[in-house]
Amino acid sequence: MEATTFASMELPSKLLEKTVEHFESLPGVGRRTAMRYALHLLKLQPKTGLDFGTSIQRLVSELNFCRICHNIADEDICQVCAHPKRDKSTICVVEDLRDLLAIESTSQFYGVYHVLDGVISPMDGVSPSDLHVESLTIRASADCIKEIIFALPSTMEGDTTCFYLYKKLTGKNVRITSLSRGVAVGNDLQYTDEVTLGRSIISRLPYESSFKTA
Repeated sequence: MEATTFASMELPSKLLEKTVEHFESLPGVGRRTAMRYALHLLKLQPKTGLDFGTSIQRLVSELNFCRICHNIADEDICQVCAHPKRDKSTICVVEDLRDLLAIESTSQFYGVYHVLDGVISPMDGVSPSDLHVESLTIRASADCIKEIIFALPSTMEGDTTCFYLYKKLTGKNVRITSLSRGVAVGNDLQYTDEVTLGRSIISRLPYESSFKTA
């Protein structure tokens, strides 16, 4: 008789099983960790557990995306775009919220952002039409926009996306720059230390030089 593995073990409660399955569906969470999370919830005070569930419900049903830059927001416009002291003439293009937060943590950038919500990746079925590219080109056409910074991952997908955006923005009266190569090739911005990332923003280069010398 084969031994029952933890992964195939039937749990004594359907509700517990469903909760474990939901946790297990999260990135990087295996069944044992999912079980630990679910059992931890059972140990919480009822009000604390209910508050936890309510926060997830509200996250899904009430969270907005900024109509200007596509950042996560509680209102129609995010806090960055609404801030009166941010430099609205400089747009930093990032893959997602994690990269935006990484750049904000450096305290070296005072402009605004544009969240693409991904990078071009044919292998994963992600095309330019799946990203917030059109809204970026519309923003770039505004007279007030002076510079657009490409702050995408130093990966094949990130470089492909940068080149595509560069072609889309060519001809518009805007300076196009990219992070200096203080960010190692193959790295995601979210894993780059704050000092290196901050220096890469300050020392940004004209985008043309990044592929002419490659």
